[in-house]
Amino acid sequence: MTQEIELNIPVRVDYVQLVRAVVGSLAATNPGLSAARISDLRLVVSEALTNAIRAQEKNSVAERLTILCKLTDSAIEVKVMDKAKGFEIDMVPDLPPTESPERLEHERGLGLTIMREMSDGLEIESSSEGTVVHMTINSQSGKNS
Repeated sequence: MTQEIELNIPVRVDYVQLVRAVVGSLAATNPGLSAARISDLRLVVSEALTNAIRAQEKNSVAERLTILCKLTDSAIEVKVMDKAKGFEIDMVPDLPPTESPERLEHERGLGLTIMREMSDGLEIESSSEGTVVHMTINSQSGKNS
């Protein structure tokens, strides 16, 4: 059985918590998603949405952000779509390894790393029209279960 939700929110960070709650509630209807994986989902959605909001604010784009959630028996997929001018994914610098003392010098820029590590699938499409971040959390995943 597939369930889908679409949210269109203003470009304001105070809506991040609402989106986390809605996405988490939808995910909780799938018994194959553990509480830990739902927490991971909420975190990766927060990261993607915060990045999208910042991008639109930086580029003075007032159009609403779109969040699409699709829940199936095997996974939950979330797409966060913005209308900012996009970015070169390959130009995002790699961070030092987590165990490196130099990592402590990086307070920002962890979002992509977090999304990659905590999701079971991450695809990012970015162009001058905007960016789509597509994240997947699988049911019964071994990550943090």
